Amino acid sequence: MQSDYHDRPAFETIRPRRQVAPIVINSPHSGRDYPDRFLKLSRLNETAIRHSEDAYVDEIFARAPHMGLPLLRAHFPRAYLDVNREPYELDPRMFREPLPEHFNTASPRIAAGLGTIARIVSENRPIYREPLMLEDAMMRIEGIYKPYHKTLQTLLSETLGKFGVAILIDCHSMPRLNRGNDRSAPDVVLGDRFGTTCAPVLIETVEAVFAGAGLNVARNRPYAGGHATRAYGRPQYGIHALQIEFSRHLYMHELTLQKHQGFGLMQHLAETLISTLVRFDAVSLARTQHAAE
Repeated sequence: MQSDYHDRPAFETIRPRRQVAPIVINSPHSGRDYPDRFLKLSRLNETAIRHSEDAYVDEIFARAPHMGLPLLRAHFPRAYLDVNREPYELDPRMFREPLPEHFNTASPRIAAGLGTIARIVSENRPIYREPLMLEDAMMRIEGIYKPYHKTLQTLLSETLGKFGVAILIDCHSMPRLNRGNDRSAPDVVLGDRFGTTCAPVLIETVEAVFAGAGLNVARNRPYAGGHATRAYGRPQYGIHALQIEFSRHLYMHELTLQKHQGFGLMQHLAETLISTLVRFDAVSLARTQHAAE
């Protein structure tokens, strides 16, 4: 199958000279390289189709490799392929041919239009002009999705082997939840699948960083963690996973996708978080894990 990506790779791993802590930073939804062929299939213009991006999250965490942590980031956009879904979580209504029986065709995410190949971007705007060939989906899944997850698994396995524990920090941004005068709505949502994908001390530590910056922090509602958090978070085997969602209004204008003065502040806050995680006592985390067993 021929890939839509030819020049720059669809994703990249930026490694530190020396990994100093058992942390892997993942930014799967901040890609903004839109293949020409994909844009021709879409009914949306080049601005509208970008509204599903977790825009600039990779830039917010760009200092991670300089601070001793590996960073995996997508260049492909979420509207093209969502690696935070199951590999075959596809909407049969989007394709000309019937889908194989082993595909997941009935999840709540598919009903919302947000499967592995999304049907819509924000505000329920359909992406495609006409139904796709199944080959289009398979090209993306075999050529990008599977290599991406193989890379992420390798990073976590290497980290686990080196430190005896591994922590995945899965980084995302979300539409603004605190519309109008609702000051109680969260600025940040932390997802650990309701306490099942990481040790409590990890989510408590991350929450303290954001709360210390004056932000409202919620846990698991409305985002409890996607496929990566669920698939990789296995505290009983030494791998912890935590999803972070922070509101886009904190650093950008959501309609124009332009950064504003808050962008530098978010970068600084991300560096504070990374510094905190680097100092995080992974040995104690491992002890906590063994004690729970």
